[in-house]
Amino acid sequence: MKKIVLPFFFLIGFIVSAQTESAWIYFNDKQNVSAALANPITILSQAALDRKNLHGTPIDSRDVPVNESYISQIKTALGITVFAKSKWFNCIFVNGTQTDISALASFSFVDHIEFADPALNGNPRSYKRPIATNENFNKFGITTDFDYGAAANQVEMLHVDYLHEQGYTGEGILMAILDAGFPNVETNEAFQRMRDNGDLKNGYDFVDRETNEFAFTGSSHGAQVLSCITGFITDEYTGTAPDASVILYRTEDVGSEMPVEMAYWVEAAERADSLGVFVINSSLGYNNFNNSNYSFQTTDMDGETAFISKGATLAFEKGMLVVSSAGNSGNNDWGIITAPADSPGAFTVGAVDADENYASFSSRGPTADGRVKPDVAARGSSAAVINPSGNISSASGTSFSSPIMAGAVASLWQADPSKTNAEIMQIVRESASQFQNPDIFLGYGIPNFQVALENLSSEENMMQTSISVYPNPVNNTLFIKSPNKNNFASLEIFSITGKRILHSVLKKNVMEFDVSNLAPGIYLVKISSKENNSVIKIIKN
Repeated sequence: MKKIVLPFFFLIGFIVSAQTESAWIYFNDKQNVSAALANPITILSQAALDRKNLHGTPIDSRDVPVNESYISQIKTALGITVFAKSKWFNCIFVNGTQTDISALASFSFVDHIEFADPALNGNPRSYKRPIATNENFNKFGITTDFDYGAAANQVEMLHVDYLHEQGYTGEGILMAILDAGFPNVETNEAFQRMRDNGDLKNGYDFVDRETNEFAFTGSSHGAQVLSCITGFITDEYTGTAPDASVILYRTEDVGSEMPVEMAYWVEAAERADSLGVFVINSSLGYNNFNNSNYSFQTTDMDGETAFISKGATLAFEKGMLVVSSAGNSGNNDWGIITAPADSPGAFTVGAVDADENYASFSSRGPTADGRVKPDVAARGSSAAVINPSGNISSASGTSFSSPIMAGAVASLWQADPSKTNAEIMQIVRESASQFQNPDIFLGYGIPNFQVALENLSSEENMMQTSISVYPNPVNNTLFIKSPNKNNFASLEIFSITGKRILHSVLKKNVMEFDVSNLAPGIYLVKISSKENNSVIKIIKN
């Protein structure tokens, strides 16, 4: 057989032109927005509407689905494959050659194109995120006593056993686990309690787009992560939220590391929001990809660069609490947190060992823009997990400190589901071992959920009845009004990452504060007196 040898210059030209690229295609509008917002049950489940109403979370155009007609037209374009879509960002994720992807700009409904390789983006757009709002009460009163067995250290380190003793085991809190697969969850005896209670609610495989309702395929990683939350073997193992309800989403393809996985993650987070999820656990982190042109720099860990990090911020603004592993780069050249742990909307968890010492593999902070990360820490070195065969074993990584924390948060939130995600995050941070002196290793430290529950309970008699904070949203001047001139109280304003940015004393019945220098976003106003405390969420325009 004759071997054909092409000229060298022709081979180079062919390889360059045939190079497959990845990109996000952003659309400039949506269809029937007004009608959808007027009748939101057409785009969100009743559970989602209930959660949003409870917390005062706005329903807006971001909740309206992407125009399917636009997607269909893109699918017919030469050389283009569509992999994922995002209603929050009004975009789709595609693969194709640079030429074929660039040609999509000719569609009138395409606003702009963002390549995964930043070198191909001539004039990158700055991302401006929209904002959201707030807040009520409910308790479940049965006491529970577990034998934690192999999980005793990781549960008791956080004092989650105290929550369980008060009857707060995650009951009524819907969680979504975004991971790499959940083999044998439908048969594993460690999840029998969860299945018998009807707490395995939903699921989907975004990687293979399986029609099967649950993602019982892929890596065992997700099943081990789940065990830290809902795993239960009588007298041998109990997770931190054994009675939480869960949705299982496979978004990670362990066979490769590509930007499309971030697109799957955001699509899954959107679906979780539409079903009324309170807590997302994400034991995933991205910095390096198979194609190094797509890889991030440490300077990109600013919460505003990675698509998945921007998605985590929107998930927070939509009312969910995203618990994210910090990453396992503490011992390598990267060193710091990975995306989406850099998001200001992510509650980022580092790892400690059984003696509460920093685990050297745990990714450090701060973010590229100087914010405290991780937020908190939990056991991640030789954590107790249950494998797909139903056997208890140990595993190390922030992949496990994250779900241990996520389950603890779910159990706490059960005590007062009317609290917003921002309020729960702040209460947990303030209970942590080094809240006054955070560092780059453990952030605010190891939370004490007994203290968090006590603080949550002390805020039942809200001071909003006597103290007003207005306007909300605020532009330049924030007013604090108290009907009692002698009611001296401490005022603190925190960012959603827990950083205190203002501290003052209320010395008269009406005081005003200049907040014009604050960046747009969500802030927490904490007012403390001898009688009680109040945490109020405000929005800075």
